[in-house]
Amino acid sequence: MLVKRFQDAKPYEAPNHRGVVGLRLQGFEDGGPANQWMGYSQFLPGGGAGPDSTPFEKVYLVLEGQMTVIVGGQETVLRALDSCTIAPGEVREIVNRTNDVCKMVVVVPYPAKVSQ
Repeated sequence: MLVKRFQDAKPYEAPNHRGVVGLRLQGFEDGGPANQWMGYSQFLPGGGAGPDSTPFEKVYLVLEGQMTVIVGGQETVLRALDSCTIAPGEVREIVNRTNDVCKMVVVVPYPAKVSQ
């Protein structure tokens, strides 16, 4: 078992993201998960990501606040404890359209070349 304390989480930069601070909770470390990594993102008002896609799926879980997820021209608002899966190759944009910080967990498989 690998326990990682929140106080020890390290920040990371995510491509094509704006107005966000991301912390890596698990992954890319000895003894950590073998198949995926988990991040914690704090999106400021107006913050977001995309539009873009990745060759692997992602899972979003909103802990606090609201996040608008736009896929195929359809907008869906995720609120506390709502989650969604973004399929591989699916173009998505996420935007925090509120005046509150949106706190989210993201789970993403490792890129093929990083798999343990």
